[in-house]
Amino acid sequence: MRAGFDRLAGVDDVLDRVRELSARTLLFDIEPLVAYWDSDQEALDRGVAAVLSQAEAVPGVQVVCFATNSVRRPSVLSQGAGVRVVYLASAGKPLRTAPYRSFPRPGVVIGDQIATDGILARRLGYAFVQYHPPLGGLPAGPRLMDRVGRLVRPLLFTRPG
Repeated sequence: MRAGFDRLAGVDDVLDRVRELSARTLLFDIEPLVAYWDSDQEALDRGVAAVLSQAEAVPGVQVVCFATNSVRRPSVLSQGAGVRVVYLASAGKPLRTAPYRSFPRPGVVIGDQIATDGILARRLGYAFVQYHPPLGGLPAGPRLMDRVGRLVRPLLFTRPG
């Protein structure tokens, strides 16, 4: 059976949906929700801190994981109050699932690509919330992955909620 997913355009909308799902684990893709693809170290650090601050305010959340297939890492990764914080660079999404297996359930993957983040969510048995910003200025690679995701979405998920 195909799982449902949501397609949302803002961090506040994403976190409102996460609250409704009563998730205990939040797995955030880095680009473009936390920091845009070609942004600098300061933007990544600021983005991780801002998203973590908002995510740890969600009742019941025990783990906030940031995962990216790039090699980018924040300068400092602070631990949230009562929330375990994990950052995975070169995560190998959606192929590698071992790093996420010990996280408490239910979980939600929040990312922009169905072909990576959506498939990872499906493999983990997590909900998938697709962060879908306006596509203007999207780099060629993510634009191509968005098209691939549109093709595989009917196979993996029901229509967006």
